[in-house]
Amino acid sequence: MAWRGSTNVSDRIFACLPYLLPLVEVFIFSKFLLTQFPVLQILFLPLMPLISLYYSISFAGLIIFFALWLLVVRNEKISHFIRFNTMQAILLDIVIFLCSIITGILGQIPSSNFAIETLYSTIFIGIVAAVAYSVVQSLLGRYAEIPAISDAVYMQVR
Repeated sequence: MAWRGSTNVSDRIFACLPYLLPLVEVFIFSKFLLTQFPVLQILFLPLMPLISLYYSISFAGLIIFFALWLLVVRNEKISHFIRFNTMQAILLDIVIFLCSIITGILGQIPSSNFAIETLYSTIFIGIVAAVAYSVVQSLLGRYAEIPAISDAVYMQVR
């Protein structure tokens, strides 16, 4: 995607920051996996102050969502690379929201504990993998291409 222009180091770092939103949001789905594998909690130890702050503020997710959407994605003065990655982080957050609705519905079914635990762990691993891939690609100055999500991002970001 070099035709969009080159990226400098500050653009690469700022492009990684919005991925904190889906990483914090998906932490709810980690409860079964992190209790089974407590060693993994060490990886999220640096994020714990941010996670506790995020969940202590009412409507923090909604406020951050609209702030990123209005102040970054719709601001054409910001580089396309940062806007692309911000929109991709927002869409990952929307995927997490939709998954929470689905798991809420499935949680109403009696004796679905194993299915819920599996679904929670799958959602958590999938989102963390997508965020890790996107952050690495952003640090390298490349556009992270996630199927279906990146296509939707290209439709939104001009």
